Amino acid sequence: LPCASSFAVASRRHPARLRPGAHAAFATAAGPDASVKENLDAVNAAIAGVCTQLGKPAPRLVAVSKVQPNEKIEAAYAAGHRHFGENYVQELVGKAPLLPGDIRWHFIGMLQSNKAKSLVQGVPGLYMVESVHSKKTATALDKACAAAERGERLKVLIQVNTSEEDAKSGCEPPEAAPLALHIAGACPNLELAGLMTIGAFGDPNPEPYFEKLAACRGEVAAALGVPEAGLELSMGMSGDFGKAISAGSTNVRVGSTIFG
Repeated sequence: LPCASSFAVASRRHPARLRPGAHAAFATAAGPDASVKENLDAVNAAIAGVCTQLGKPAPRLVAVSKVQPNEKIEAAYAAGHRHFGENYVQELVGKAPLLPGDIRWHFIGMLQSNKAKSLVQGVPGLYMVESVHSKKTATALDKACAAAERGERLKVLIQVNTSEEDAKSGCEPPEAAPLALHIAGACPNLELAGLMTIGAFGDPNPEPYFEKLAACRGEVAAALGVPEAGLELSMGMSGDFGKAISAGSTNVRVGSTIFG
């Protein structure tokens, strides 16, 4: 797994500094009239530049393709991209059969437990569900995976509501470790891969949310008796993924900057 837990520990003592304007470069990496390939290349170049400056490996880039036509997804696929993120079960179940079978789909939206079966059965290429927020949802996914007889465990992330917004999905930070123990102990068809968060929309200073997720990872790792480096941190979107990488993100989700 791409991970930067050692960097995260060090950054708490000596916070990493990016060159002035580096974070803003992410939001304007490619122009509004550029092609999907040009935009994707620009985002990858921006990620590489920051990671080189920080001396750390690049995170996984998930191209968020919700409400995008298949033609744009195919353009990113033709450019070599394979990880795509979707927010809505019905949309993903409709898209997946029409697109290349080796796409690694990430479900990143609010998942109701009664939609777990449709998601798992309808998307054989489902790689990860990043938005597990309750024991009920985890159990429903586990049962759906067992019924579908998947050849491997489904990777899941626990979504944590680090911004403490009532309207936002995700468990509260103190609930993350108990939920992780439930997944590890009662969901044999799931693989807990890490944690995910979405900061408060429009907040120009998302660092506290990222720091809170990193702290939750430490608590989850301690509860499970595993190294922090074995758990991913999915944080950062089009407007703030430069800061997320600096804070130790191993998985960034970028949509509008790629697809327009």
